[in-house]
Amino acid sequence: DALGLGDVRVLVAVSGGIDSVVLFDALWALREDRGLELVAGHVDHGLRGAATSQADAVFVRALAEERGCAFAVAQVDPRAARDGGSSRSRPTLQEAARELRYRALSGLACEAGAAHVATAHNADDQAETVLLRLLRGCGPDGLGGIPERSPDGVVVRPLLRATRAEIAACARARGLAWREDASNASPAYARNRLRHEVLPQLAAGFNPRLLQTLANLAEASRRDAEWMRSVVAEESRRRLRTTQLEPDGAACIEIATGGWDEHELPEALGRRLVAQAMAELWIGREVARVHIERVLAFLRRGDRVAVGRAIELPCGARLERRATCFALWCPAGQPGGGSPGC
Repeated sequence: DALGLGDVRVLVAVSGGIDSVVLFDALWALREDRGLELVAGHVDHGLRGAATSQADAVFVRALAEERGCAFAVAQVDPRAARDGGSSRSRPTLQEAARELRYRALSGLACEAGAAHVATAHNADDQAETVLLRLLRGCGPDGLGGIPERSPDGVVVRPLLRATRAEIAACARARGLAWREDASNASPAYARNRLRHEVLPQLAAGFNPRLLQTLANLAEASRRDAEWMRSVVAEESRRRLRTTQLEPDGAACIEIATGGWDEHELPEALGRRLVAQAMAELWIGREVARVHIERVLAFLRRGDRVAVGRAIELPCGARLERRATCFALWCPAGQPGGGSPGC
């Protein structure tokens, strides 16, 4: 009920793997009680070879037809999405696949008139995501992991509290068939190494309820982040103003000069406001902690900064002191200069 899955059409993302098959089966079993109309949606990434990808699509189509359910398929090319740009700004193959997958699922949902897209992320996925982010370096928001639903409420994840072991037990009990993805066992991917080596050792040596512990951490972190976002939004309205394009076509965010002193503004809130401003300028992907610290230190000097002084930031962006405000902007023609992406 919290996910809003009642009397609605739902596009179920079905890859053919065990998780998505169990999700589809569970929602199918609930369709009459919940008033659900389902569409099985499949995205072909072309990453497993043409023959295997085609077999996956055939399997999902047959599963849908067996239940008398509508079927929709889309093809994407993650490799092409990585062409061009610097190695620093270019997404990994997995990142590109994920971005294109969600975009394709959203398109399929629109075509089918579905209000929601249901994906089969589970508790193991959550634990892996939290640990990967922690190991790679993340802020408090990163510990929130995978949310139960997207900010707009379209994407929902009904199995997020279920473990892979529980999902496998359900599949066996229901006599379900599924497709195996050989790449899930490949040690070439960090997530797989974490899944098959690190997490089992941590659970055996430190905490047998590790999955539950990490799920609780993620949920608590998400709730704190939701509250903090409301505070940041209120402060942003007071301190940040996106102006019309600069004369040369560059986007600009005007930032109030006062109230940045550490005695007036907590460090955590100051950092989030800076990150918010950079995100609005579409340079957030390239921003590291050191950039946020430099910007916050510059802002905290306030009126002591001479008009015309500036600091350089990623993507050609600049933060400079003007007569009545600070201005964060990115020259036209530079990545981030008034357009998404960096």
